[in-house]
Amino acid sequence: MIAIRAAALAVAAALLPLQTAAAAEQVNVYTYRESKLVQPLFDAFTKDTGIAVNVISASSGLEQRIKAEGAGSPADVLLTVDIGRIDDAVAAGVSQPINSPVIDEIVPPQYRDPDGHWAGISMRARVIYASKDRVKQQAITYEELADPKWKGKICIRSGQHIYNNALFAAYAAHHGEAKAEQWLRGLKANLAQKPSGGDRETARDVAAGKCDLGIGNTYYWALMMNGDPDKKPWAEATRVILPTFEGGGTHVNLSGVLLAKHAPNKANALKLIEWLAGDKAQQIYADANYEYPIRPGVALNPTIASYGRLTADPMPIAKIAAQRKTASTLVDKVGFDN
Repeated sequence: MIAIRAAALAVAAALLPLQTAAAAEQVNVYTYRESKLVQPLFDAFTKDTGIAVNVISASSGLEQRIKAEGAGSPADVLLTVDIGRIDDAVAAGVSQPINSPVIDEIVPPQYRDPDGHWAGISMRARVIYASKDRVKQQAITYEELADPKWKGKICIRSGQHIYNNALFAAYAAHHGEAKAEQWLRGLKANLAQKPSGGDRETARDVAAGKCDLGIGNTYYWALMMNGDPDKKPWAEATRVILPTFEGGGTHVNLSGVLLAKHAPNKANALKLIEWLAGDKAQQIYADANYEYPIRPGVALNPTIASYGRLTADPMPIAKIAAQRKTASTLVDKVGFDN
């Protein structure tokens, strides 16, 4: 509790406080997204609606900050990534039901909270970066990653990272705790090295020949290929495989939005949330952020489309969130990060 409070205070000290000005046409957004990724969205929203968007961006502690601010919090919307952070915000009691027929119509049920506290507005998939030279398979299942044929050939970041926690939770949701433990032991046995770095570094290590398969998010590969000349060779040495669960699809996670519990500009917050699910915002997400639109019919970025057709796993995200603690416990139990 002391650590959480300290983290919240650190965030509050590091950021300028938002002031709830008298002007009605504004909305205050707290976000874990990088400013450069979301500012084009907010600029377009303001142009369309005349509503100014005030933004606080941080890498951690926002839900604790909103909770500490209490009923006087200026936060209207929390824009975040990964079901882990979405779930943590709801658990912290800083959200309220969105209650939007527009969101209910546009966002598929598996990407919405059954109680209405959050909605997905874009997707990313957890996939495989495979060596072009050493991996000839065109399709791989998540279950197969524990097959001994991959012994010493897989690289991955920490099993406790939120991206892997969600994937492992999805496995538990599909197969149960006992089989998830068995699978994690098999996956650990196939690792080429101790889990480390991030998704970009897994691509780097595949390119360097340290492993044949790396596990990463779809957008990182696109960012390396198109946005970072120093890392482009890592992408060029690999190709993306969209793995699937047996009898299911490719695991996806969300960028999500929550309506703050004490939103002082609630009407404008709802306008922003609904706008983020609209065609224009969805196209910006696809093109600028290399994510999959939540809304059907929106064109993919060409790099993302080059991975092949995404058949997203139909498992409701809320059911995956319910297995997060189990997944975290199993990671420690099998010594995955050791």
